[in-house]
Amino acid sequence: MNCEAIKSTTAASSKQTAPRGERQGLALAVLFVGAFLAPLDYFIVNLALPSIHSGLNATNAQLQLVVSAYASSYAVLLITGGRLGDLYGRRRMFMTGMAAFVIASALCGFATSGHMLVISRIVQGIAAAVMAPQVLATVRAVVPLHRQTKVMSLYGFMFGLSSIVGQLGGGALITYHPFGLDWRIIFLINIPIGIVAFIGTWKFVPENQPATRAGIDLKGVALLSAVLLLIIYPMTHGREAGWPVWTFVMFALAVPVFALFVATERRVERSGGYPLVDLQLFRNPAFALGLVLAFLFYCNSAFFLTYGVFLQTGLHWTPLASGMAIMPFALGFVAGPLTSPMVVKRIGSHVLTLGFAMMTVGFTITGWASAHSVTPDLPFYLGLVCAGIGHGLLLPSIVRIVLLEVTPEKAGLASGVVSSTLQIGSAFGTAAISGAFFGVIGGHSTPTAYAHGFQFSLAINALLMFVCIGLSVLLVRHQQHALRLAAQPV
Repeated sequence: MNCEAIKSTTAASSKQTAPRGERQGLALAVLFVGAFLAPLDYFIVNLALPSIHSGLNATNAQLQLVVSAYASSYAVLLITGGRLGDLYGRRRMFMTGMAAFVIASALCGFATSGHMLVISRIVQGIAAAVMAPQVLATVRAVVPLHRQTKVMSLYGFMFGLSSIVGQLGGGALITYHPFGLDWRIIFLINIPIGIVAFIGTWKFVPENQPATRAGIDLKGVALLSAVLLLIIYPMTHGREAGWPVWTFVMFALAVPVFALFVATERRVERSGGYPLVDLQLFRNPAFALGLVLAFLFYCNSAFFLTYGVFLQTGLHWTPLASGMAIMPFALGFVAGPLTSPMVVKRIGSHVLTLGFAMMTVGFTITGWASAHSVTPDLPFYLGLVCAGIGHGLLLPSIVRIVLLEVTPEKAGLASGVVSSTLQIGSAFGTAAISGAFFGVIGGHSTPTAYAHGFQFSLAINALLMFVCIGLSVLLVRHQQHALRLAAQPV
């Protein structure tokens, strides 16, 4: 959930001078709260799903949508959120997004049904999409150029930290239920944090926006949203409904709606407007291949949902114990970015192949261990460490490598497309892989049934990462060939 604002790094200089000293540090602190909350609310909800299931009598399909609906709305509006900041001011839109995020968190916390929670999560995803893209764009105005590399490293570290805090902190909150609250506390805790960040933004962050303002492609947003709805809704509800005709009708309708989206983007581009997605980017085979890699990479986000349900519902672990059990993966997730610069120095863009290989091996080992012992053991956790390090190596590298052949003037828009693709992959993976997980379990509620479901979901993840190994080799070879051609004298 971690690359969403990279597109803003190419923004023009701000209209105001950056604050100095202590005020600058306070401005960064409140901005990083926004950068932290958006991915946090993806991770933290995974350990709450069994409690939500019993507390609201939510269906498995609704549990999947609690995760994928947030990711979908976040993905579709990510680029638009950045453009809103360009049009109306980044501080203003950051505060607007933060206020909406607080309200949506309250709606989630006081939800009385599975349907209400899903709708509230959609609103929360929209709010995050308005808030998060403003962070890096505002950093350009707050931080001097010579310090921005260091601040960017800290920004990237926030995503690894959010996974740890989300899993461990969420498990602790649900286990100890402060103030007598159950799963609702994971949403309600956003309210005081968001209010403090809102006030801090108003006091310490300067308003800024670029001289050139891009328009908003509302038709593109609506059509892309419709495509995701036509795919994800039947994918999450079809199994429980027995795959009736309407599910296949919705799948079929997604094809012409997507074609209409492409035609609309071309028309907006020809008329001199600002399309949601610049289709000219796809003429570069490296970029198109990189998007496939980004999509498949984030499909593995379903791992967090299936792992939490397996431990809590299948093995009857407490949320806190389940949060502790994700630590081997999360620690690798954090260690990966810290070692990534050294690895890249040695093997260059082949870091992608190494990362995907480690994830393939890690998920395979964990799946093999769970087949031999329902209760997690040492090989089980060693596999998670391996997969986590692979994930951590990939996260800071995939966007950078995919964008290598993109021209500088289109780097901001292209990085926004990659970031949205990552989130769409997350939504799709959550719906598809967790659907397969629940399908294997069926009507059984034994630890063995949940273990089989978890093994199957891991096998799918491992297969996807194995495919990515081959695709990453093709991508790197293409880019190396392009560099050799560029180096030849004319």
